[in-house]
Amino acid sequence: MRLRNKPWAKEKLLNYPQFVVHHPETWKEKWHDLFGNNHPIHIEIGTGKGRFITEMAKANPEINYIGIEAYTSVIVSALDRAIEAEVPNLKLLNMNAQKLIDVFGPGEIDRLYLNFSDPWPKNKHEKRRLTYKSFLDMYAKVLVSGGELHFKTDNQALFEYSLISFSEYGLKLKYISLDLHNSDFQGNIMTEYEEKFSQKGNRIYRCEVQFPTISK
Repeated sequence: MRLRNKPWAKEKLLNYPQFVVHHPETWKEKWHDLFGNNHPIHIEIGTGKGRFITEMAKANPEINYIGIEAYTSVIVSALDRAIEAEVPNLKLLNMNAQKLIDVFGPGEIDRLYLNFSDPWPKNKHEKRRLTYKSFLDMYAKVLVSGGELHFKTDNQALFEYSLISFSEYGLKLKYISLDLHNSDFQGNIMTEYEEKFSQKGNRIYRCEVQFPTISK
């Protein structure tokens, strides 16, 4: 999908430092200081236009949320949602997920969300999938011991690939749904893509996996 260029987006992001963190690496191992509390921190990689992360922040004020999005022209829409919602427990990062360990310290994150990630269907692009083992390595470094990853997609092939990837990595499968919107799951917050795809009749897949608990 081609993204429409928004030349004014960068300046707008700079004008709202209460929501957009512009040098996130300076807060590595100090994110609780930025939020001003010791609440759990949940991050979403590929936050898109921000519907999911904003609604989660509104619904759970006792949790700190960070939305990560690489595209400036997209995250500016997430900023609009954050401004409207006035949620103090939400921050946005305009960066690539590959920089995750440059920005977060060991065990600094409690939960990670992947919602409707790019499936990268060609085999030669496997390493770009956010559920590929090299990404799981990064997640393992920043998540707390026993931290969780929650994953949603409408792409069956990506879901099947991800379940295998999670299993081979040694993650514990805590929840799985092959048809989320026709399940008994409570409290689902839809992303923009999720609403669009489900209205077309696409089945939504969801799972929760847990990283190993490390004994001290």
